[in-house]
Amino acid sequence: MADENTGGEDAAETPAAPETSTAAPTAPVTTGTLADLKQMVEGAGGAVEVDGEAGPVAPKIDDLGRAYATGKRKNAIARVWIKPGAGRITVNGRDWLTYFARPVLRMIINQPFESAQRKDQYDVNCTVVGGGLSGQAGAVRHGISRALLNYEPDLRPTLKAGGFLTRDSRVVERKKYGKAKARRSFQFSKR
Repeated sequence: MADENTGGEDAAETPAAPETSTAAPTAPVTTGTLADLKQMVEGAGGAVEVDGEAGPVAPKIDDLGRAYATGKRKNAIARVWIKPGAGRITVNGRDWLTYFARPVLRMIINQPFESAQRKDQYDVNCTVVGGGLSGQAGAVRHGISRALLNYEPDLRPTLKAGGFLTRDSRVVERKKYGKAKARRSFQFSKR
């Protein structure tokens, strides 16, 4: 009978033992400085956790060897495809030099390539709708940055530091009733 009790106790203890042994060891929670937290985040910048193990982020490339991303700015939306090439940029079927005639807009579009040191290494094909030329240039820049990230995930720290991955959420404020514009009052007349 003592053997049966012992066996029963072992059987009762057996379910509890695997729970503690199969539980993944957790890192101790430490309260450090902001610099420590930033260092931990930067250390895991190029890795993603899959099944509890960290590994490199895989590029997202389609069957034609292109990376796709959507960029947005104001009311403009740009669909951008990039692939390795000589640096040709096509916007809505036209050369980008004729579509974006102002030098400032061209500079905005080239910023992600210059910060990542990838100038004239990728061909860009994009379609952009909505907004004006300034918003469209910002949308193309956002799309190029995200497409570069999909093609080369290791560029994330560089693009993030430049602020190219963040969607600029500033939009025109709506007009209010009783006002001439969003905030401007009608001209006051004393007489």
